[in-house]
Amino acid sequence: MPRATNAPASKARRKKILKQAKGYFGNNATVYTVAKNVLEKGLAYAYRDRKDKKGQFRALWIQRINAGVRLHGMSYSQFIGGLEKKGISLNRKTLADLAMNHPEAFKAIVDKVKESSRRKMK
Repeated sequence: MPRATNAPASKARRKKILKQAKGYFGNNATVYTVAKNVLEKGLAYAYRDRKDKKGQFRALWIQRINAGVRLHGMSYSQFIGGLEKKGISLNRKTLADLAMNHPEAFKAIVDKVKESSRRKMK
């Protein structure tokens, strides 16, 4: 009985990997065994970094809010604490956008937070 290899499926599997590795440098794009390893590593990095990207954006928003708040004589932590006490529920993404693109609206929020902190000091 002849040996069965299922060549069409094997070829399709290899072709799929090489197609995904298109654009890699040298043997990484042409040799199946090398391409498979490089592709797996690349996909693992992509998965990890999709999660990491969220943390990086949060850090950027915090920096932008901090910069905007310091223009009005407050620190970031005082501002966020004041927002919580005041019951203003705006997320950091929105606050960062306001600080960058709508400074007058951001100033109004900062003044609202400052007003509540001043009353407590007196």
